Amino acid sequence: MTNTTGAKIRDKQGNTWLYSDTVKDHFFNPRNILFAGEEDKYDADAMGRVGSPACGDEMVLWLKIDPKTEKIADCKWQTFGCGSAIASTSMLSVMLSENGGMTIEDALKLKPQDIMERLGGLPNRKIHCSVLGDKALQAAVNDWYRKTGQHDKIITKGAKIIDDKLNITDHDIEEAVLEGAKTLEDVQKKLKVGVATPEAIPEIEQLIRFYSEKYYGAE
Repeated sequence: MTNTTGAKIRDKQGNTWLYSDTVKDHFFNPRNILFAGEEDKYDADAMGRVGSPACGDEMVLWLKIDPKTEKIADCKWQTFGCGSAIASTSMLSVMLSENGGMTIEDALKLKPQDIMERLGGLPNRKIHCSVLGDKALQAAVNDWYRKTGQHDKIITKGAKIIDDKLNITDHDIEEAVLEGAKTLEDVQKKLKVGVATPEAIPEIEQLIRFYSEKYYGAE
C-alpha cells in the first residue's frame, strides 16, 4: 500500500496540496533521468517529445526496444516542468522498464490514472502532468512504428493527417519544427513527409511557417 502521509505544499494563492511520500521520492530521486549533454551518448531506438519550453512544460522520452519482442528494454527521459511532472515521468519510466520491460502493446494501454495510482495520487490541478507523459510515450511509439515501417499502426488520435501514405500529422510537423526544422527540406529529412504525396506540400509549408512563427516569431 502506498504511503500517502506526504507533505503539504502551499502555492502563491494559498492553496494547499498534499503530495504523497512516493511523489516526493520520485521528485528528489528521479529514476532513469537523462541529464543534459548525455543525449548523444544514449543510443535510443525511438524518441517522443511533447510540449514546448516556450509554452511551459516539455517532456522528452527515449526508448530502447527489443526488435524481436517489441519489449521496452530501457527508458530515459527529460522534463522541464513542475515537481508533479518530474515525479510522473520518473514513475512512468519505471513502469515501462520494470520486470523485463513492457511490450509496446501493453505500454499503450497505460493510462494517466495508472501512473497516479502508483504515485499515491496527485492534486487535481496537477493531473495534467501525468497526461504529458502519456502523450510523450505515444509520440515515442509512433516514432518506433515509423522507423520500422509499421505505418498502419501509427496513432493519430486528436491530430490531422497531412500525409496519408505515411500517416504524418500536423502534430508531427509541429514537433519537427520544435526540434529545429526550418524548411520543407529539413522536415522531409526527419519525416519524409510529402515525398510520396506532393499534393500535400503546400499545406506542409503552410504548417512550417505557422509553427515557426508561433515558437520563434516572424523573421
